[in-house]
Amino acid sequence: METRGHDLGEAARSGAILTPKMPIVELSLACRELSPPTPERTPSAVVQVALVDAQEQSLAPHSWTEVVEGTRDPLFLTGVTFPPGYPICEETRVKLTVYDVKDPSHETRNILGYATFSVGDLLKSKEQQLTISLRTSDGTSAVGAVVVSRLKMGEIEDGEVDHIAADVPGQKCTLVCESPHGTLNDRDNNPLMNAVFKNPVSKLYRFQTADSQWMQVREQMAECTVSFGVPKQLLALYIQEDAARIEELKNLGELSPHWDNLRKEVIAHYGQVISSYQETLGELSKLTGPSFKPSCHKGQKYLEFVPINLHTQRMRVTCPRGADTMYDIITVGAPAAHSQGFKNGGLQRLLSRYEAEKRNFSTAYQCIYYSPEDTAKARQVLTSIGQLYPLISSLADRLLESAQQQSLDRLKEALQTLSDKTEQFVHALKDELVKTALLALHTARPGYVTKLGPPVCNNVGRPGSETPPTADSPTSQKAQDSIPHHSEYDEEEWDRVWANVAKALNCIIATPPLCPGDWPEQLRPLVDVLKGCVTEVADRARKSMTFVLLQEAVCSIPQGLLLKQRRDVVFSQALAALTCGFLMRLYAGVEDKGFLQQLHVVGLVAQFESLLSTYSEEIGMLEDMEVGISDLRGVAFRITEAVSHNPAYLQPLILGRRDHYTVEVPLPPDVFQALPNEIKDGKPLQVYPVLFNIGINEQQTIAERFGDISLQERINVKNFETLDGYYKSLSDKVPLECLPCFQTQTELKDLLGTLGQNVGTKKRKNVEILWLAGAICRRMNGIRFTSCKSAKDRTSMSVTLEQCALLRDEHHLSKEHFLRALDCMRRDGCRIENVQKNIRCRKYAFNVLQLMAFPRCYRPPEGTYGKVDS
Repeated sequence: METRGHDLGEAARSGAILTPKMPIVELSLACRELSPPTPERTPSAVVQVALVDAQEQSLAPHSWTEVVEGTRDPLFLTGVTFPPGYPICEETRVKLTVYDVKDPSHETRNILGYATFSVGDLLKSKEQQLTISLRTSDGTSAVGAVVVSRLKMGEIEDGEVDHIAADVPGQKCTLVCESPHGTLNDRDNNPLMNAVFKNPVSKLYRFQTADSQWMQVREQMAECTVSFGVPKQLLALYIQEDAARIEELKNLGELSPHWDNLRKEVIAHYGQVISSYQETLGELSKLTGPSFKPSCHKGQKYLEFVPINLHTQRMRVTCPRGADTMYDIITVGAPAAHSQGFKNGGLQRLLSRYEAEKRNFSTAYQCIYYSPEDTAKARQVLTSIGQLYPLISSLADRLLESAQQQSLDRLKEALQTLSDKTEQFVHALKDELVKTALLALHTARPGYVTKLGPPVCNNVGRPGSETPPTADSPTSQKAQDSIPHHSEYDEEEWDRVWANVAKALNCIIATPPLCPGDWPEQLRPLVDVLKGCVTEVADRARKSMTFVLLQEAVCSIPQGLLLKQRRDVVFSQALAALTCGFLMRLYAGVEDKGFLQQLHVVGLVAQFESLLSTYSEEIGMLEDMEVGISDLRGVAFRITEAVSHNPAYLQPLILGRRDHYTVEVPLPPDVFQALPNEIKDGKPLQVYPVLFNIGINEQQTIAERFGDISLQERINVKNFETLDGYYKSLSDKVPLECLPCFQTQTELKDLLGTLGQNVGTKKRKNVEILWLAGAICRRMNGIRFTSCKSAKDRTSMSVTLEQCALLRDEHHLSKEHFLRALDCMRRDGCRIENVQKNIRCRKYAFNVLQLMAFPRCYRPPEGTYGKVDS
């Protein structure tokens, strides 16, 4: 997490741009014929690696291997890395101390022996391998040998690693080498990646395939600048939008005392929200350090807009005589308002309850009830006015400039553009909501009195509004009676006002051109009329839509405004995760013509996998997450051309308002120019978020046996329908050749059919739903996300399982080594490093009783879990 007020002082965590390079020296270790500590017991060995400082006559500890239990010939799966810049040279001496671990849980150990060697001796040795005798601490007796091998990072050749474990056939499976300060491949090591992905941690493994070949597997985990960048931008936009609402309310003009008091109350509440958001933004702007929020800070109020533990996870696989293959997953804590708690549920439940209660508030405050669709429409109209009104004014001035320049071609072009935007403007405002809202605003002016008393207009029906009253219902009769009659208010006036805009435009279009010198005088009065009509329409529509939002805000005090803040928090976390995933996917596919065609023709699916239970507080988290992921449907992406390769110019930029945001993603000029024209022209790129949830822990067991899992079932069914709809659109518009090729022969259509059957079947902890959804997402070039409460423990089990399943299904990982590979990734891979980053402890937060309720394939290896503060 970033720290407040001071820098951590480490280059890798300072926010500086790192350009990681390939590690210089990477080693694997093994021991042979270790002497047993007692006749009746074989050793459980672990090796400490340290550097000898000859001048200071001291040791500098560097790293440890894992414990290999019960063998005299251990092969250690964890390797040793000396990254670039590490102070070693050929003269550097390395000391290896081998311990016998009596009790792994209490880390009780005794020295078996030690050995030293120089880096130069290793590099100059035949096959770059040394076998060194282990000596007791007094140096008198040999207690076995240690084998040190340098790992070569070049092409994998058949039999290349056979020598590493030639004498230990029972352990000839895996080597892992960590690279904590950098990536290991030029494709991951470019300015574009380094601009937004920070502090990478890499691990290297070699696994045996079913046909006794060797594959090289690299895991890489990184932070992303959008963890804090997106929340800070959104907070600024929230503040800007709410400040604009205050100005619009002030500009409504005179209102009756009743409405004026309500307006003052709403403005005061908006002011409180703005003040709170400004304070949060100020706190976030002080932070320096790592680009992620650790799980232990998920309840911090000033960090509530920041996603929990957001990281990228990439697995790159290199097989003999095969091209590299990459698999990406974004891991993030479930988007949820932890600082606000879940005592009363999450957003989905709270919003449903609030909409029901809002009708009662509308009666109490003498307001019109507007449905969520109406208020969303009002915001959309206000946005259209804000964009189109100044644009039309500038286009009208451009038309006069073209006339002044006496260029007929430019005059025609300017007129066509003005005509298009004016028609778009009229179409946006030609809505029944605007008309009825103008009438409601008229009744709220000072001195207005209906024939039957005060203007109490509840549940005024309009096409598309929720539960419109019937013609003969008491509510409808009351509403009709409270609306002034034509003699009091001309309901057709609005139709005439916006129709005047079209007439003014038609006058300009229909005017026959005179000689070029007369064009300015001929067009100026017509243009002035058009601008005047547009101004009048914009002013009336803006005030009517502001009045709609005023009534919605009045009915929202205070519960609705608290819900808005909660929704802002959850959406901020969700958008940061989506932006991170989009960047990762775009950068990986920027040279893939099929992917780029799919991107601009139909967009991408973003598949969120959740492991939350439907019990206790996690129900509230899931309810928050459902709404947050659903709100991402209002997000579009646009690719822009960056000024340069400077990292500052490659950060995503967010534009827009609540209900609709556009994320602009800058690419370097050379990369941008190679894109399809549709993308370069700024076409909005759509993303289709889907969420599938299966709880796997002991709380889910309780929910399935004694509680309610209907929320999970509804989410899975609803999102399957969205996913199926996306597939149909993809099949219709994009050739199958654009999609990636996989070894598994099952057709995409059949996978969807199986997923549909599973979401409709009642089965406890049906994790096959998650596996199928993930496979379908990858087959459709989608973006994969995995979440639990903190993205640390259950998420790690899921990610490592998915990676090993991909190695088995796509790269023929041998079945007998599947579980060993899985344990290796969980014990020594990137995910245990993620745990360390979050809680400063290398233990997953599980206990034995909890794990008994987990599906077997989601259980970590012995010794890697325990009771910790997560």
